[in-house]
Amino acid sequence: MSSVKSSARQPAAALLAFLRRENLFRLMGVIVVLVLVGAGGLTYFEQDRPFHDALWWAIVTLTTVGFGDISPTTLGGRLIGIVLMFFGIGVLGTFTATIAGAFVEQRLRKDRGMGDYDLEDHIILCGWNDRTKEILKDLRADCRSADKPIALVAEIETNPASEDEHLHFVRGTETEADLKRAGIERAETVVLVGDRSLVDYPARDAKAVLAVLTVKSLNPSAYAIVELAGEENVQHCKHAGADEIIVGADLCSRVISTATLDHGISTVLHELLSAREGQDLITMPVPAGHDGRSFIDVFSDLKRKEGKIALAIQRHGSSRSIETNPDADARVAADDRLVVISARARNGT
Repeated sequence: MSSVKSSARQPAAALLAFLRRENLFRLMGVIVVLVLVGAGGLTYFEQDRPFHDALWWAIVTLTTVGFGDISPTTLGGRLIGIVLMFFGIGVLGTFTATIAGAFVEQRLRKDRGMGDYDLEDHIILCGWNDRTKEILKDLRADCRSADKPIALVAEIETNPASEDEHLHFVRGTETEADLKRAGIERAETVVLVGDRSLVDYPARDAKAVLAVLTVKSLNPSAYAIVELAGEENVQHCKHAGADEIIVGADLCSRVISTATLDHGISTVLHELLSAREGQDLITMPVPAGHDGRSFIDVFSDLKRKEGKIALAIQRHGSSRSIETNPDADARVAADDRLVVISARARNGT
């Protein structure tokens, strides 16, 4: 109950802070005073005029709407009307311009990555290059992350994907301050892409290891995926706390060498690893009723009933304990996860 109340108070607190920051309380006070003075002046000069009618007339006159349903007949009442009209143009113009300016400034700050974000269970992408661009496209093509909040931390001028309403841009690097602006404390996954501006591979990987240390010091439970240029720093990255390490050059060379001997392998891998076309390579929980059954039984049921092909078992759902192509009689536990090829991942199954 207390969490509901606190979450309900947050928008109200933000509204009050906005009104104070833009000095709108003062403008609203001036408007109220003008309306009351105008209504009081009209009832003074035209004593047969009810105050509620005078109040309505003052509001209509101040906003320059001028319905004409009520109009002063005395000289004093008309002078009050003239004053309200002239002041109304200035005060209301200032009021609306202040609000419009605040929204424009907020939009500019967001596009320039100057804001702070209060996100939860989101993904943080660190670094922007052609690789990150493809990662973002694949994430948005998958139904599981199509609308998931993603914070992009990159040292670039403006938001490179401003059309994505669920992408939150933070201009900066993998420092503690910038990661906190991206909501690192409650992030689910952090993806650290290698800095292509560093042509020196050891320096690039050393920066990645330092970034992992920063991420894990701020949120030990965040799942950290790191791209390295070479294998030399894999152990250092593991000691830093990286949950998953991808060596880009090594992975690419292995795909090429495999495709050299087994033609067409790269096409299959590209299809499985892309969420934008063909089959998908995903993980899924063990289906209900399959606890303790053999892998071959689970394999057969998945293929026959759901059209999926099981390739590996993640023991206890851990990415560090994976059995690829397990024995046919290997037993599957309820808390395991299965790595499968699926044609329906984008349809939510």
